[in-house]
Amino acid sequence: MSTARAEFSSRFGFLMAASGSAVGLGNVWGFPTNAASNGGAAFLFTYLLLVFILGYPALMAELIIGRHTRSNAVGALQQLARGPASRLLGFVVGVAGIITVSLILCFYAVVSGWMVAWMFGSLTGAFGLEGVTQWLTTDATLRNAIFAVVFMAATVYVVRAGVREGIEKWSTRLMPSLIVIMGLLIVYVLTLDGAIDGLRVYLVPDFNRLANPGLIISALGQAFFSLSLGVGTMLIYGSYISRQENLPVVGSMVALLDTGIACLAGLLVLPAMYVALANGVQIYDAGGALIAGPQLIVVVLPALFETMGTAGVVIAFPFFVLLVIASLTSSISMLEVPVAYVVETYGAKRSRAVLVLGALITAICLVIVFNFGVLFDLVVMITTEYSQPLLGLLFVVFAGWIWNRNSILEELRQGNEGVEHSLFWKIWPFYVRFVCPVIIVAVYVQMIFF
Repeated sequence: MSTARAEFSSRFGFLMAASGSAVGLGNVWGFPTNAASNGGAAFLFTYLLLVFILGYPALMAELIIGRHTRSNAVGALQQLARGPASRLLGFVVGVAGIITVSLILCFYAVVSGWMVAWMFGSLTGAFGLEGVTQWLTTDATLRNAIFAVVFMAATVYVVRAGVREGIEKWSTRLMPSLIVIMGLLIVYVLTLDGAIDGLRVYLVPDFNRLANPGLIISALGQAFFSLSLGVGTMLIYGSYISRQENLPVVGSMVALLDTGIACLAGLLVLPAMYVALANGVQIYDAGGALIAGPQLIVVVLPALFETMGTAGVVIAFPFFVLLVIASLTSSISMLEVPVAYVVETYGAKRSRAVLVLGALITAICLVIVFNFGVLFDLVVMITTEYSQPLLGLLFVVFAGWIWNRNSILEELRQGNEGVEHSLFWKIWPFYVRFVCPVIIVAVYVQMIFF
């Protein structure tokens, strides 16, 4: 069922929301350690290349589909269908995307709850409230459950307010704050002993690693995941873009912002890890690899802050504020995917849909918390390693093979009348039709069999 749709009020608002969706915890802990473990600047170069030969074309597919159809993921893909078979496929892909992104939000809320707890813990530590700080910073089921609920409540609060008054309003506040905090932390960390070693690991290339297929696969996976592709978030945000906007331009801005912030995260996290090493903190795991993921955030860096005395107390709070902001800008885009579907398909009131879906996702999140050892890694693996790449493949198949080429061109002309003469139009249709599917299949096969 079609309904009147809100729009972002400005290009800046869309850019902040879309880049916020792409920028999350994975950018802060995943990208830097991926780079350090795969040849430093050699990985960085490969990642940047792949963002624009695969990530950007796939991103544009979602944005164009979204703005053209003005619909949620299910409705959008069904609008592009050419017959009963492709219409059924559109329904299956759209629903699978909604389920996948909802499950991603479930485990994401668990980890983000840890960041909220540590943020408050760094604050209570500054005031000498040792008992409260100990509780906030110690891994425990009750603490994890409470702060997962707190984080989901914040997500629901933003999404319930709508596109302009919720998502756009808060994204335009949170994203600039994230960039400023990250910049200040980078400047400070680079003044500390050991930071230059981390900078060297990050920026000095090991070109011998370029021949390693693992580097290419790792960079490709990072590029694909970091742009929030394959689960409908960018399609939904694309559906809220004004017809007057030049989509290839705004799409390239989103890719540049996401990539730039990921690179900035490397300038912060890798030097910070080697500062920790210089202060006697262990930054390598039992296999000799740099510690990554949640362990980096809740073990290595807090240990670094403890070695820094008063300065550590001062730096810990803005660091965890940064992580909470990164988490929230991503979570609001995830919740918007099922909300848009329920509102548009069933005519539900937005506020009620947000509350019901938020409560349902929170309940599943709590099931994961109370069965953490069994469910957490399983949900992460199913959603990010299996479902997301496959769904990404099917989205580009719709854009490249099912949707009519002339309709795509007409949509792009709405914001750029001469787009058919542009370099984008000369390259993108071929890329999204042939190159993107082949590369995504290669990544998918590698994930499953190697």
